[in-house]
Amino acid sequence: MSVVASVVNLGETELQSGEVLPNLKISHATFGTLNAARSNAILMPTFYGGKHIDYEAMIGADKALDPSQYFIIAVDMMCNGLSSSPSNSDAPFAGADFPKITHWDNVHAQQKMLEQEYRIESLAMVTGFSMGGQQANHWAAIFPDRVERMVSWCGSAATAPHNWVFLEGVKAGLLADPIFANGTYTDVPEAGIRAFARIWAGWGPSQAFYRHKLHQKLGQETAADHMQEFWEPNFLAFDANDLLGMLHTWQVANIADNDLYKGDFEAACKAITAKTILMPCETDLYFPVADNEIQASLMTNVELRPIPSDWGHIAGAPGLNPVDSAFIDNAHRELLAS
Repeated sequence: MSVVASVVNLGETELQSGEVLPNLKISHATFGTLNAARSNAILMPTFYGGKHIDYEAMIGADKALDPSQYFIIAVDMMCNGLSSSPSNSDAPFAGADFPKITHWDNVHAQQKMLEQEYRIESLAMVTGFSMGGQQANHWAAIFPDRVERMVSWCGSAATAPHNWVFLEGVKAGLLADPIFANGTYTDVPEAGIRAFARIWAGWGPSQAFYRHKLHQKLGQETAADHMQEFWEPNFLAFDANDLLGMLHTWQVANIADNDLYKGDFEAACKAITAKTILMPCETDLYFPVADNEIQASLMTNVELRPIPSDWGHIAGAPGLNPVDSAFIDNAHRELLAS
C-alpha cells in the first residue's frame, strides 16, 4: 500500500483564542489517488495519543477504506507531536507557552490544508475514533456543505461533564510530578506520565474488559501487566506538554462553542446534513451511548449504531480488537454505498 506522508506549512494563522501562530504546520499521510473530479476524498483526523500511521489498520484493499477507490487523508491534529505542537515549536510558542488549541482550530487548519495542497472542497466522508470522532462532528457542523458522510466512533459532539472530570483526574497525576515544573521541565517527568497512564488504565477499557481478562488477548497476563506494558509505554512516547495540549482540546470540545452557533448545541446538531453513523461503544466509560443518544435526537439523517463490545473506549482503537474493527469497517462500507 502506497503511503505519502508530508507536512504542510500554512503560514500565519489566527486561532480561535485570537493568538496567532506564525507558521502553523499540519502533518498528514495520504493513501490512494485523488480522482479527476476530486470527489473521492475521505478525511480521518487523529485521536488522543494517536498519529496518522495508526489508521493504517483501517485502510486497505480488503477494507471499506480501499485506496484503489478512495483518496484517504489521515491528518494529525495539533499537539500530537507531528502537526504544530508544544514539543516542535520555537519560542515564543515552545513548550508550556504553546497556545490553547480547539477543534475549531483543527478543522479550519485541515480545511485550509486540503484546499491549498489538493484543491479539495468537499469530502465523501469524514470519519474518526475518539477525538477524531469529535473532529468529524466539528467538520460536519462547521462545514455542512462540504461533508457528504460522517462517522464518529467512540466519540462525541461535545465533551460531557463527567468526561471532563475524568480528564482533570489524569491531568492532576501528571502535574503532581515536581519535575514537570509547570511545563518548563528539562528532564522527562516520567513519574507523572506513569501516574497519568495508570489513572487512564482504569477508564480506557471497561470493567468487563478486566473482569474477563481481555488484556490477555493483547499479551498482558495480569491487569498490572496491562498498565505497565500497554498504557505506560503509550504515553511515555509523548511529550508531557503535548499530552496536556491534546487534553485541553478534548476538555473544551463542543461543536457549538464558536461564533457560528454561539453555544446553541441543538442548532449545531441540526445543521449537520451529512449522512451520519454515530458508533459509541456500549461499555465506553467516557463517551457513553446516552450522550450519543442526545446528539442523535437532535439530528436528521443519522443512525445510532452502538458497538457491542466489552472493550470499552478502546473498542475503537484501530486494529486493536479485530472484531470491533470489523464492526466499524462494516459501517464505513454501508455508509459509503449509500
